[in-house]
Amino acid sequence: MDTVEYAAGRLADLFGDPAHPTVLIWHGMQSNARASVRPLAERVAAHGLAVVAPDWDSQADDGGRSDLLQSLRFAQQTGDSSDGLTLVGWSMGGLAAAGLTAHAARHDVLLRRTVCLAGAFTAPDPISGREPTSALAGSAQRSPFVLLHGIRDDVVPISASRRFAADLEEHGWPVELVELDADHASIAGARYDRAAGRYDAADDGESLAMASDVASRIAAESG
Repeated sequence: MDTVEYAAGRLADLFGDPAHPTVLIWHGMQSNARASVRPLAERVAAHGLAVVAPDWDSQADDGGRSDLLQSLRFAQQTGDSSDGLTLVGWSMGGLAAAGLTAHAARHDVLLRRTVCLAGAFTAPDPISGREPTSALAGSAQRSPFVLLHGIRDDVVPISASRRFAADLEEHGWPVELVELDADHASIAGARYDRAAGRYDAADDGESLAMASDVASRIAAESG
């Protein structure tokens, strides 16, 4: 793993060979939490993929939009995205990923597919400031979505992914919804530290096994 600045004062962890297809992973609402998705990023890279896992700040005045878009440009320029970038987002990062995908043409990005982990789809996304469903009908580029959600998630209800999958299907977007035996943290290879009030990287066997499962699903769609 290498840690670099993708923009002034903004850090990203890089995994794998940059000559390989690129996967960009956005963490959730917690600011500057790239370490929380490190187990997942490591396991995705082990499948022969290049992974970029940046910090971003959802508490910034723009809701993190500039961080997200700058990390996108960095991933496009750093790795091999000639056949399209795989975009992965967890929780609010999943919401952001959905928003970017719905507006991909506006942001001049070619996406191979978008994988949302427990996406918080019922809120305005940080990219457009609107709910992603509002742009589905008018989007010219309709790249595939994979929605992964834990049946034990007590933070973002699984109904959010079920409704978003139905909305995608209604508007002709390719979508696969997979319900996993995971909670909100373990689906991203993370754990919630109640004492600190923060998510960080998981180190227990169950969560790491889930991270391996999710990584395999991401890699199957990305290679």
